[in-house]
Amino acid sequence: MLEKSNKIFLTGFMTCGKSTLGPILANILGWNFYDLDKEIVEREKATVVEIFKTKGEEYFRTFESNLLKEISEEPKIVVSLGGGTIINNENLNFVKESGLLVYLRVSSEILFQRLKNKTDRPLLRDIVLSDNKEIKLKEKIEKLLNEREPYYLNADLVFEADDRRLGLTADALYKKILRYVNE
Repeated sequence: MLEKSNKIFLTGFMTCGKSTLGPILANILGWNFYDLDKEIVEREKATVVEIFKTKGEEYFRTFESNLLKEISEEPKIVVSLGGGTIINNENLNFVKESGLLVYLRVSSEILFQRLKNKTDRPLLRDIVLSDNKEIKLKEKIEKLLNEREPYYLNADLVFEADDRRLGLTADALYKKILRYVNE
């Protein structure tokens, strides 16, 4: 079915649906699913926020890169990448050479709605907990999205993931991937 690629990597901004759509897609395909951030948390026995705070972003990104390569040795996998994983050109190139990269694109307004009460995102936590958070959060989302989207757009496939109806979104993503690989 997916002869051209036996690995699918999902990328996109925080809360775009990578960790939600990924396991559904993997289930449809009969493949294994890995959430890179969850794997890091499990192995480090600390949350992403704690890792950033105690060991720093550089440590986290190095660990993330090494784990990405390790996980990618397995065939027939769907991997939910961290929102910043492919900002590292080495990771971007590795993913592009290893399988199909899919960008789950979500509008900044929907991202704001999904992120406004989340305190588990290290790059946004202080803003979410601050006064005047709405303006600051919208500005930070726009800034990060503007920095990251050029990397995300290197994906083999861009999928508009604004729709909140999970089953329909997962089915549409699966069909779009099938059309792409069978072209």
